[in-house]
Amino acid sequence: MNNYQRINPKAPKNIGTRKAYLLGGGIGSLASAAFLIRDAHMTGKNIHIMEQLEVSGGSMDGAGTAEKGYTARGGREIEEHFECFMDLFSFIPSLKDKNISVLDEFVELNKVEPIESHCRLVEKQGQKADFSDLGLSKQNAMELGKLHMLTEEALGATTIGEYFDPSFFETKFWYYWATMFAFEQWHSVVEVKRYMERFMHLIGGMNRLEGILHTEYNQYDSLILPLITWLKEQGVSFEYGCKVTDIDFQFAGKEKTATAIHFIRDGKDQVIKVAEDDLVLFTNGSMTENTTRGDLNNPAVLNRSEDKGCFSVWEKLAKKSPDFGHPEKFCSDIDKSKWMSFTVTLKDDDIVFPYLLKLTGDKPGMGGLVTIKDSSWFMSWVVPKHPHFINQPDNVKVLWAYALNMDVPGDYIKKTFSDCTGREMFEELLFHMGLKDKIPEILSHTTNVIPSMMPYITSQFMPRIAGDRPQVIPEGSKNFGFIGQYAEIPEDCVFTVEYSVRGAMMAVYGLMDLGKTMDSVYPSQYDIRVLVNAAKTCLGVDKLPLKNIPLGELLKNTELGKLL
Repeated sequence: MNNYQRINPKAPKNIGTRKAYLLGGGIGSLASAAFLIRDAHMTGKNIHIMEQLEVSGGSMDGAGTAEKGYTARGGREIEEHFECFMDLFSFIPSLKDKNISVLDEFVELNKVEPIESHCRLVEKQGQKADFSDLGLSKQNAMELGKLHMLTEEALGATTIGEYFDPSFFETKFWYYWATMFAFEQWHSVVEVKRYMERFMHLIGGMNRLEGILHTEYNQYDSLILPLITWLKEQGVSFEYGCKVTDIDFQFAGKEKTATAIHFIRDGKDQVIKVAEDDLVLFTNGSMTENTTRGDLNNPAVLNRSEDKGCFSVWEKLAKKSPDFGHPEKFCSDIDKSKWMSFTVTLKDDDIVFPYLLKLTGDKPGMGGLVTIKDSSWFMSWVVPKHPHFINQPDNVKVLWAYALNMDVPGDYIKKTFSDCTGREMFEELLFHMGLKDKIPEILSHTTNVIPSMMPYITSQFMPRIAGDRPQVIPEGSKNFGFIGQYAEIPEDCVFTVEYSVRGAMMAVYGLMDLGKTMDSVYPSQYDIRVLVNAAKTCLGVDKLPLKNIPLGELLKNTELGKLL
């Protein structure tokens, strides 16, 4: 958006009496409420956020105590060009100082404590592995180049494993890529293309995680809590324990109007009648739906229930209109969409964190993800900034880890990751860190290890084609939209906070007819400087000055070369 577009829109007609029903309490609904207040001038008391659980925030969670242990299922990657995300938090006040915004404190933190990994890969039980480059062959680099040139329509439902040569999956690029974004070989190569183009400006620092931003605490405490606090101050109604079961529509030709919301609260079926000029925004899928948790001595048991929460509601809606997408493409194969993370809580530790500081050279919060290259489980860990939770005592430390290979035996614990207790997961991690001989002593200081099994955590990456994800505003919709990770936003990347915030902005601006232009997705793939740097990095010539590369060699076999 240029400055000419940074307008304060006129209030829509009848805004004083119109109501908004935001179904689901994740960041998509929270952002929608904020934009309705700021841009559509809707009064907070007319906005209703309906959530099945007793807490908002969706997948951006973080909770626990020093006595029972802390848990956070994971953190979403954030970078500078998340334009809608930055816009949202530019007007949400900080909890520490109401005179500054969440964005103000976020930017200041990342100026003072920027992420730059000095140990991106380890192997052989605690030895640093080479992470100086991407390790791509010319063939691998050309495959990435071709992927950039192909259209999404041409790629269709092709998987990552079908597209790339087997050698690609032995490269350092794949180690970085898969673990940063949780990609598996059976996932959609179209999503790889989107990620590659969306983050192309960061590829030169990918092996060091340069350009990735972090928050002061976990993302619930740093982002969700200030947003909820502000929304409550505006009078927004948070209605917990509401399990939405269906939405009624009136169809007239291509026009679609939501007319009623069915839900269960306190064991009773209830219905909300929706007026034509009200607003209904539905989060039609959740990455963390049906999460189960374990503890130090118990595994997290995979939930295979046919009741899939918002996915089940989406399945009902999809039968009502072909414009409402195809949920079965995303939530029908749990064994290809599940993975598990675990959060370790240590008290009075004088072994693990000093050891990791010496191994990596990275202070807590400033190193990012460390991947174990030779782990059968394909494990990675993060040492977050301390404290990671607002209520966390100084002598209590937190470590977060996860694995991508769920159903193979470990290298130290001869059980699958899926079947392990929190203790066994931690033992396997300590073995790979090089702390095998210290395991009993470390466990004596371990308060808890909480695994979180998430059946649908990577379901948004499953192979799909155009139409499988519904449009944010379906064709002909008068008062209804889809928000979250399973609505289609051209050019942007799922599994990011930006995706949910952008969808919320699209839904509010479009359905409320505000006449305000949104920031476009950052177009790094159209910047010749970014393209040249990406090519140099992938081909392993990133240290070679551009002036030393003959133009003919640089343009050989390229579209630009053909054009010239």
